[in-house]
Amino acid sequence: MKRKNYGRKKSSKIDNLTQEILRVLKSEPNTTFNYKQIASKFGVNDASSRNQIIKKLAQLAAKKEIKEEERGKFKIIPNTNTYTGRLDITSKGTGYVIVEDLEEDVFVPNNNLNKALHGDEVEVYIYKRKRRGKSEGEISRIISRKKDEFVGVIEIQKKYAFVNIQDSKMYTDIFIPKNKINKAEDGDKVLVKLDDWPDKADSPFGTVIKVLGKPGEHNTEIHSILAQYGLPYEFPAEVEEYANTLDTSIQESEIKKRRDMRKTLTFTIDPKDAKDFDDALSFEILENGNYEIGIHIADVSHYLQRGTILDDEAYERATSVYLVDRVVPMLPEVLSNNACSLRPHEEKYTFSAVFELNDKAEIKNQWFGRTVTYSDARFAYEEAQHIIETKENNIPAEISITGKAYQADQKIADATLKLDELAKIMRGKRMRDGAISFDKVEVKFSLNKENNPVGVFFKTSKDANKLIEEFMLLANRKVAEYIGKQSPKKTFIYRVHDEPNDEKLAALQNIIGRFGYKLDLRDRKTTTNSLNGLLRDVQGKKEQNLVDTLAIRSMSKAEYTTHNIGHYGLAFQYYSHFTSPIRRYPDVMAHRLLQHYLDKGTSVPEEAYEEKCNHSSSMENLAASAERDSIKFMQIKFMKDHEDEQFLGVISGVTEWGIYVEIIDNKCEGMVRLKDIKGDHYIFDQDEYAAIGQNTKKVYQLGDEVYVKVKNADLVKRHLDFTLLGSKSDME
Repeated sequence: MKRKNYGRKKSSKIDNLTQEILRVLKSEPNTTFNYKQIASKFGVNDASSRNQIIKKLAQLAAKKEIKEEERGKFKIIPNTNTYTGRLDITSKGTGYVIVEDLEEDVFVPNNNLNKALHGDEVEVYIYKRKRRGKSEGEISRIISRKKDEFVGVIEIQKKYAFVNIQDSKMYTDIFIPKNKINKAEDGDKVLVKLDDWPDKADSPFGTVIKVLGKPGEHNTEIHSILAQYGLPYEFPAEVEEYANTLDTSIQESEIKKRRDMRKTLTFTIDPKDAKDFDDALSFEILENGNYEIGIHIADVSHYLQRGTILDDEAYERATSVYLVDRVVPMLPEVLSNNACSLRPHEEKYTFSAVFELNDKAEIKNQWFGRTVTYSDARFAYEEAQHIIETKENNIPAEISITGKAYQADQKIADATLKLDELAKIMRGKRMRDGAISFDKVEVKFSLNKENNPVGVFFKTSKDANKLIEEFMLLANRKVAEYIGKQSPKKTFIYRVHDEPNDEKLAALQNIIGRFGYKLDLRDRKTTTNSLNGLLRDVQGKKEQNLVDTLAIRSMSKAEYTTHNIGHYGLAFQYYSHFTSPIRRYPDVMAHRLLQHYLDKGTSVPEEAYEEKCNHSSSMENLAASAERDSIKFMQIKFMKDHEDEQFLGVISGVTEWGIYVEIIDNKCEGMVRLKDIKGDHYIFDQDEYAAIGQNTKKVYQLGDEVYVKVKNADLVKRHLDFTLLGSKSDME
């Protein structure tokens, strides 16, 4: 196979000389260059090449495209058509630069990318403006790389190697010198670091920094997903060692500094397989008939001290990552599963929000501060749900954490029922205030000992889940409100959610109209009411997952910031994240700031915390992408074992190259290529969200039910191809 040129080229005539000179000068706009320095950049030193450069510099200066600062030294003239933005590469290898100050993105053809990669911060020169459609431009400077580490498969030749990158947005492979292969074998999946991209080289040069394993193997692919997003899968030895030397015992001297709530009835409700318990609820009936309810959160900040290598590591990670077969924790196990975990029958240091509520769930008093608590019991969601549904405390063996039938403590059962009652009142009020009820179905896998999927099931949110959710929302909201309403203004960590974009809502309306649904977008209240109505109406329907997904995509993304704009989806004016410090660093920051202000501290610098918020939001997005990729990998692995079966699915997307089908029984999504549909030549109709046969006029439209069979399940590329067997109406 003929490979690209990985070295420098020399020629008597320098190709694209104008463009090349401008690129060099634009790459360092504050630096002057003489003809010798430019020749060196091009890797040429012959007299003919030097003369070409001297002549071209004079021409460009005459045209006032460059400026001769002093004799023989040239500099780029700043252009009003130059903007800074973020590059988004398409799967076709072309790009768009997203510029905040421009209404439309700037289209960049592949030959004008000038070595910029997806996500890079770049300077783009717009050379063609269009009244309709996108303006066209050229990358004139790479300001900063988004990433310099990539995952791919190595192909080793006699004198060198190259790595084919797994990411569809990476349009080039990476050249690896023989001495930088790092013991990788031909065909291994590797993590490669981009070192340099010489001016005349077709591909960047890199070094293999980690061999991940053989493509397709389970651990190789899971580690590849983490490496692709720059997420670690183990702690450095020194961090583990530091964590293991911490004193995690409960000290009498520390208890004296806290509110002692060890005698108050306290318990946790979590997933059956949970290992870390961030939160617990306490319940007490007061003499006036009201209820004192405590939301007790693991006091991670007691152990996670600023300036330590443990805190630095937690900040860098910013979040735990939840993949299909494992959790990559933010904190080492000695903290996440032991010292900070509110395990049953153990005393723990906690940070608490304690509320006095009446029978109408109205708040009469509130208190925030550090506590020490004792968990009397641990419940799984299924056990709490059984109590809520039956009003009985006899827990059957099939839902019991222990696998044996038992009788739950009557006081805890009564407390659970009252908490459920209050939670439903709070939820009702939230919905009336305009909150949106996203109860999207979660796909889960039953795994065997080898981590192979043997079954698919769906996790739905029931009353027990919603009970915990409401009290966590209460604590998050009231902590944010307590700080946010103080005067003078104090810097704090908010979790904000902006109003949805009108264009996205209109696009959602257009698509759901195909299924017979309608949104009322007149104002905020009618929008949220009709969105909730839509989400209710699709429950249990074939199109539920599709509509749920589209509705979520129409929303703005929630993020962390010091600038409070409220939370649209929850209909809260103030909202923070306070309740999960074991797995979210912003919660740790919220704890520290809350304690600082409880101690009458003055406001902290906003800029430093805004930077931390941006980092936390970014890491959260990476973790979510890794989670989605791991689910996709497991879905493909599951379908690989069912290649001979036919499945009923719903068309979830239509593009110019194919139709996407989501299988109703297991939510696995794959693609049917238009060119593979037999019996006709199908073309994409964008207005109708459909593929239409040119001769038969047969239509495959968004939302149609069709039968498919697995054509190809590629674990390495994480791609699932289907063969279309026909529409449901034709086959039944």
